[in-house]
Amino acid sequence: MKLFSVSIFLRSFVLVASLFFALSCKREPKELKSGMWRGVLTVSNQELPFLMQVAKQDNGKTVAYLINGEEKILLDEISITGDSIKILLHIFDADLKAHIDDQQDGLKGKWIRYNLKEPYAVPFSAKLGQDYRFSEKPSPATFNYTGKWDVLFKYSDGTEEKVVGIFEQQGNKLKGTFLSTTGDYRYLDGEVNKEELSLSTFDGSHAYLFKAKPNGEGTNNIKGDYWAGKSGYASWTGVRNEKAVLPAADTLTYLKKGYSKMSFSFPNLSGEKISLNDEKYRNKVVVVQLLGSWCPNCMDETKFLAPYYEKNKNRGVEIIGLAYEQSPEFNQAKVRVERMRDRLEVGYDLLIAGTRDKEAAAKTLPMLNHVLGFPTTIFIDKKGDVRKIHTGFSGPGTGKYYEEFVQDFNQTIDKLVKE
Repeated sequence: MKLFSVSIFLRSFVLVASLFFALSCKREPKELKSGMWRGVLTVSNQELPFLMQVAKQDNGKTVAYLINGEEKILLDEISITGDSIKILLHIFDADLKAHIDDQQDGLKGKWIRYNLKEPYAVPFSAKLGQDYRFSEKPSPATFNYTGKWDVLFKYSDGTEEKVVGIFEQQGNKLKGTFLSTTGDYRYLDGEVNKEELSLSTFDGSHAYLFKAKPNGEGTNNIKGDYWAGKSGYASWTGVRNEKAVLPAADTLTYLKKGYSKMSFSFPNLSGEKISLNDEKYRNKVVVVQLLGSWCPNCMDETKFLAPYYEKNKNRGVEIIGLAYEQSPEFNQAKVRVERMRDRLEVGYDLLIAGTRDKEAAAKTLPMLNHVLGFPTTIFIDKKGDVRKIHTGFSGPGTGKYYEEFVQDFNQTIDKLVKE
């Protein structure tokens, strides 16, 4: 009798446990609450902050936006399983993976970058309801960084780079960027707390953090630190100089002696070989864009070129994008470029040209003296002659420098179309 009672008890226990397990597995997933979230990436023991705005669309779908100053990057591929969330980061081969803590209105997890020679993960956390980047209540600013600065980056590997810093400060608020020969550092946003400069940006692919203070007496010298990604680091110094300039972008990359034209044959996304000699490009003005789907500056330029092409293709203007990707495998590279094409609504031809290694890229275009950076934009006239090569790209985050690029681009194309 006792054995019978024990048997019934065990069966009942197993049944109840099974039902509890089944119900727990079917629990409703948590949600990413709407509002402003303050995210933090931990890089080299430093907190790199960014803002992420979450909203629900009319159809009930939850989306988020990475916010860097005036920039808002849409993140509309968000999946939640239980208390785990995965946010794909725009067109980049990267995501945020975290656990949702409803009690604390927080996220805790990792920022992960894939498709690199050495993929990496960086600790990530976020808190709902915080709309400040660095300090909730910074002390009054005692130093004004507004203006242009000659800046020297000294990297941990011993190399150096000269750039130009452009900053705009209003009270504690600070924004700006750095101009380099290969592009700009996009939208940097931050503050001045007493005399200390703090700027950061996070676009899903790149994460930058800058700090600096006045260096000695006076207001013309600053000194600071720069962190990038998981472990990149440079010290930097700046000297105030309203006349600071970089070498002209049209002089850095050029055709080797003996060349006047470009020639190449690369597969498009369907695997068909495309050449400048194809009928489609004959007697037309052609812009050749060297880019990579991993490159935020390239995306900024593509956002300009894609609508420009739709408006001007009937004028006898063609654009060819030569994609230099992380993976040497065609099918893997194709997936990344297709994602970029679809996201940015690119209507011009995109070819898989090689890998992002600059030396390897230069070998695919032996008529060039080098491939200094991505993007590089090459202007070809109706006769097939190269007329101008522009290295780098000053995007919308650079203000007037972007406007100057657009003006120069239009003038160059208009001139070549009229010839």
